[in-house]
Amino acid sequence: MRIEEEDIQSKIKRIIRNVVILVFLLIVLWSSFFVVPAGYQGVVFNAFVGVKPITYGEGMHLKLPFFEKPYKLEVRTRVYNEDASAASQDLQNVHPKVGLNYHIDKDNVFTLFKNVGIDYESRIINPSIQETVKSITAKHNAEDLIKQREKIKEEIKEQLNLRLSSYNLVMEDLSITNFDFSEEFNKAIEQKVTAEQNAQKEQNNLRVIEFQAQQRVLLAKGEAEAARQKAQGDADAIRIVNEQLSRSPSYVDYYLLQKWDGKMPLALGSGSLLSISNEVK
Repeated sequence: MRIEEEDIQSKIKRIIRNVVILVFLLIVLWSSFFVVPAGYQGVVFNAFVGVKPITYGEGMHLKLPFFEKPYKLEVRTRVYNEDASAASQDLQNVHPKVGLNYHIDKDNVFTLFKNVGIDYESRIINPSIQETVKSITAKHNAEDLIKQREKIKEEIKEQLNLRLSSYNLVMEDLSITNFDFSEEFNKAIEQKVTAEQNAQKEQNNLRVIEFQAQQRVLLAKGEAEAARQKAQGDADAIRIVNEQLSRSPSYVDYYLLQKWDGKMPLALGSGSLLSISNEVK
């Protein structure tokens, strides 16, 4: 009986040992591979030599179990949003909302990981955005930040791109969705805009009044010129009649005939066609 019990215990031990060995082998086998998914590239840290100078592409790769650890870095376009804080040239607090589209340079994934690590957003991108926004914003007053947003965005984009490229980060696009100011400044801007609009309206009204006055002056000049020309015409007509009378006294008969309405006169004179001139006006 005792021998049978010892045999059973021995078999159980062998089974447990075999199971442990099998589990260990499975763990070793599983630890010998790692997979890099689509849109990522991998690097491996070796406990003896540090970061291996190799970049691993998509797919399955071998590694040394327990002594090597893989890291996967996304090389597709990433979006990073940040609320920056700065002060304008005229000391107005500004809080722009910055959106950055970027990707890691595929040819320098190893360099980025070795020099910065996988937390490059908090160590590189965030400080770069904050410092660049502060630097550019300090060169402009608050009103320029509102009116020249595109120009200022290009300045920030150019300087930020230089900073990121030195760390093998490639900028694709930059957006500044808003420049938020203090409530007091927003009210002051609104009041200024309203005042400028009212002033522009008054200037437009003044231009209308000036134009109408000019029209009246031109109309008066035209009427005066017409009256002058009419008077000049009447004077010329009188002068011509007087010249004709001085040359020929019978001209008056011709003139009266031109004015005759076809009615017979009441009396005839001996020296002219008509002796009564009441019919002639």
